[in-house]
Amino acid sequence: MQAPLSIVIPTLNAAPLLAATTSALMEGVETGLVRELILSDGGSTDETERAAQELGAVWVSGPAGRGGQLARGAEKADAPWLLFLHADTHLAPGWAGAALEHMNAAPDKAAHFRLAFRSEARAARIVAAWANLRSRLFGLPYGDQGLLISRTLYEAVGGFPDQPLMEDVAMARALAGRLAALSVEARTSAARYEAEGWLRRGGRNLRTFLRYRMGAHPEDLARRYSGD
Repeated sequence: MQAPLSIVIPTLNAAPLLAATTSALMEGVETGLVRELILSDGGSTDETERAAQELGAVWVSGPAGRGGQLARGAEKADAPWLLFLHADTHLAPGWAGAALEHMNAAPDKAAHFRLAFRSEARAARIVAAWANLRSRLFGLPYGDQGLLISRTLYEAVGGFPDQPLMEDVAMARALAGRLAALSVEARTSAARYEAEGWLRRGGRNLRTFLRYRMGAHPEDLARRYSGD
């Protein structure tokens, strides 16, 4: 029987990130869970494509924009289950077993991991705790937490929208009532928070989310987000 899981990672000049991210995925390969790795690129100008070749990954390219990149990766995927993961997120040991348990026990639901930052800062623990609380109470995990979903359910809710920002929120809303939390951590990079400041970055993320919920267009939000 073929392995049941395709992993989709959107990339944009992500070459330096991929070795550590994919190393954490190897337990899924070794246990027969992972069928393929798909890198859905948005126009990288670094060595990302060469890194994909060295990893034996399926390469998909198109316009930049995370929603569209995720959707194109899903279209290319061959397995009945999909795991969407950011290029700077490392899944903690035990992720493959947790994913397989969910796939067997709750095929009608999607799942996300528990957020953690690769940082020793107290602010990192506070931000992660809030994100995990938000996910549990309101069913709103962000893309940093990964998304494990069957192709059947993914297609039933319409897949990822082709938008440059808040595609994870749109998907979470489409999956309302059909999201489970896995106990294993997704350990994401804290680089942007550390560069901009935890309070400033967190505040900007919250403002962007609120504008989106109030009806702002994702393209307008992306332009403002980049300008900030």
